[in-house]
This record gives sequence, C-alpha cells and structure tokens, in this order.
Amino acid sequence: MNVLLAFLANSATNVVIGLLVAKYLGPEEYGRFAIAFSISAVVQTALFDWLRLAATRFYSVRVRDQKPVVRATLDMSFVAVVCALALATVLFAYFGPTLDFDGVLILLALLTAVVNGLFDYSTALVRARFDDRLFGRLVFVKNLLSLLLTGGGAFLFHSAGVALAGTIASLFGTVIAARASLTDKGAPPGAARRETAAALIAYSAPIVTANLLYQAIPLAARSTVADVYDFAETGQFALAFDLGMRAMLAFGSALDVLLFQIAVAAHENHGPERARRQVGRNMAVVLAFLLPACTGLFLVMPSIELLIVPAQYRGPFGHYLSLLLPGLFAMGMILFGVNPVFQIGKKTAPMVGAALVAVAAGFILVVALPWGRDASSLALAQCGAYLAALVATLFFAARAKPIWPRLRDVAFAVAATGGMVAVLSPLREMTPGVSPLLLQVSLGVVVYGVLTLIFDTAGLRGQALVWIKRRRG
Repeated sequence: MNVLLAFLANSATNVVIGLLVAKYLGPEEYGRFAIAFSISAVVQTALFDWLRLAATRFYSVRVRDQKPVVRATLDMSFVAVVCALALATVLFAYFGPTLDFDGVLILLALLTAVVNGLFDYSTALVRARFDDRLFGRLVFVKNLLSLLLTGGGAFLFHSAGVALAGTIASLFGTVIAARASLTDKGAPPGAARRETAAALIAYSAPIVTANLLYQAIPLAARSTVADVYDFAETGQFALAFDLGMRAMLAFGSALDVLLFQIAVAAHENHGPERARRQVGRNMAVVLAFLLPACTGLFLVMPSIELLIVPAQYRGPFGHYLSLLLPGLFAMGMILFGVNPVFQIGKKTAPMVGAALVAVAAGFILVVALPWGRDASSLALAQCGAYLAALVATLFFAARAKPIWPRLRDVAFAVAATGGMVAVLSPLREMTPGVSPLLLQVSLGVVVYGVLTLIFDTAGLRGQALVWIKRRRG
C-alpha cells in the first residue's frame, strides 16, 4: 500500500509540474519542450528501458543474495550503453546532417534520456526488492527537486532548455543522494557476464521494440503538427496528450507496481500455472480501475479545464483530450492488463506485432481522415492507432491460451461504470467550478465504489475487507 501511495503521489506531482511548465513556457515554447521530451522518451525506451524491464522480471531479494551476476551485468550494461550513446552523439555532431530542430534541445533530450533511464532502473531494483521505504524516499526527493528545478526554471526563464536542464538535475541528484542504498556490494563489476546480458536482452528486446513504436507515434504526431501548423498548436496538442497519458499512468502504474510483482512472485514460488491465474485476476483489476477513471475524466472535463489547465490552453485542451481518451484507455489496458500475459510467459515477440499494427493503423488514418484548421485528424489517428493495437494485442494473447478474467468481472466493471455515467451525466450541464467538480468526483467514487462492492468485481470486496482487518490488527 505504501508503494501504491508513493506512485499516486508521484503521478500527481508530475501532473502539477507539467501544468506549471506549460503555463510558464506558453504554447509555443511548450511545443518545443514537448518535442524534445518525446525525443528523450524514444531514446530512453530504445536504449535503457530494457534494464528496467529485466530488473522488474529477474531481480529480487533472492536473486540479489544468490545470483549477483544479474545485478552486476545490469550495472555494467548501463555504463556500456551510456558510453555508446556518448560516442554516437559526438560522431553525429561532427559528421551527421544538419537538423531542423534546435541542437541544444536535442542534446538536453539525450541527457534527459540517460538520467531518466538511470532513475527508472534504480526504482525498478527497489520495487523488485519490495523496499517500500527507499522507494518512497526516492520518489519524494525526485518530486521535490523537480518542482523546484523544472517548474522553477520554467517560471524564471520561460525556456524549454532550462526546464529540461532542471529535469536532468532533479533526476540525477535523486539517484546520487541515494547511491549508498542502491548499491549491491556483493555484485562487483567483474561479476558481469555477456551471456547473462544476452539472455536479459532477449527477454526485453520485443517489449522495448513495441514500446519504442508506441513512443514514436506521439513524436511523429507532434512533429507533423509543428510542420503543418506551428509550435503553438503543437503545444496545445501535446499538453492534452501528456496530461491524459500521465493521468492514465497514475492509475495503471500504481496498480502494476503491485500486481505484476505479485504475479512474478507467484511464478517464482508456485510455478507458471499460479502466475497465469494471477495475471488473469490482475487484468480484471486493471479494467475495474482504468475504465471508470477514463470515463470519469471525460465527465468532469469542463471543471478540470477551468480549474487546472492554464488559460492559454483552454478549449483546445478539452477538445483534444476528449478525442484521445479512448486510445489512452486502450494503451493502459495493453501496458498493464494484457502485456503481462507475454511477460510472465517470457514470450514477448507478439507485442511487436501489435505495435506494428498500431503504426500501420495510425498511418492509414492520417491519410484517410480529412484535415481541418486544427490537429483533430491527428488526434483521431493517434487514438485509432492505440485502439487497433489493443485489438491486435488481445488477438495475439488469445493464441497464448491465457487464463482470462471472468466474464462476470468484465460485465460488472462495465455495468458499474454505466451506473456512474447515469448519475454524473446530468451534472455535466452545471457551470464548471470547484463545487461541481467536488460533487461529481464524490458521487462518481461513491456510486462506482458501492456497485463494485455489491458485485464484488475482480474480488475487490474481499481484498478490501482483508486490508481493513489488517489495518485494524
């Protein structure tokens, strides 16, 4: 539960920082920041995300004590990747073609990818050891530094470059401050093995490739908006996607940090059959949280836009996010609900096929949809790409013969969400503001929560009773 709270706090702080950066940079400069940050995300996914994935799947307290080769190999692999990236950057600077985008922002984006990769790898190690206290401390320090350096840099200098530099300093400072707690003294560099690295990469490579394709879709969309329209429209478009994705990740990642590790522990302690059953239950839980969260966000959009979104972005923000929400829900189900079927089975190649379907669907929609005065067609294309990916992911997962969630759990999650919609829809006509938002959120939580407990969707009623008994005890 402490890890869950830390993840939610981290996600909420990221939303606040994103809003501050968008407000003080303005749409045009935020458009440049968003493109640079997308470049960072693509580079991080391509080069460093496999370390996080391997640590989450293959590192644990038992492995730490009995197989130090895993940690040593991961550490030395990170160093090797950083050196290779540095060499490639220098060679490109001297011999590569001139780019249309700001070279300083590209360099800062690469540095952001390195330190963000280091932070994510470090927190994955901590999560795998179930060290709740250290995880909470890392998240708290990172959020505090990000608020001061990233948000403060945007406020004082109104510069995308300074905001990125603040992000780099906050992430790197957090890891350095906790370096003693993150070190495994029993895993010296000499214990690293190439064959171990090859095995870890073989597991992670399909997941990384799929994630890389998914990351490339918003980067391509933003670049297209900047070319066809301008950086100001890019900022409007990017803020809606960024905050929507962060809200989705707030729920999905908080669940995944607990649910996937439970499935891994079930596999390690009880065998693959128990792990497959756990993955099926996890899928139902993810659906039971993501579906009402995305639906509820749409229902309270007017008040959210008025109270939270900077004035320069109102109107386009609600419009773009409404178009993107179904795709964001689909992406959440892919990442946290269905992909664990492949990860637990260590057969991750189908994830690449689903991502290729997303890219193809997005390209077809970009060509087929009519273009207007804004980037609505690109938002619809991005949404359609993720929905197509969900269908493809379910198809490939079915071929692996998983243990699916019970049909009653899926039906009850949909029914409870429908009940919430029926209650909240009339309230959407209220004048947006603090009181309507509080009323809508409170009623939505109560209605959905009561219906979920009555239906016992995904066994959540029993789990809630167990948690209450433990707290009382």
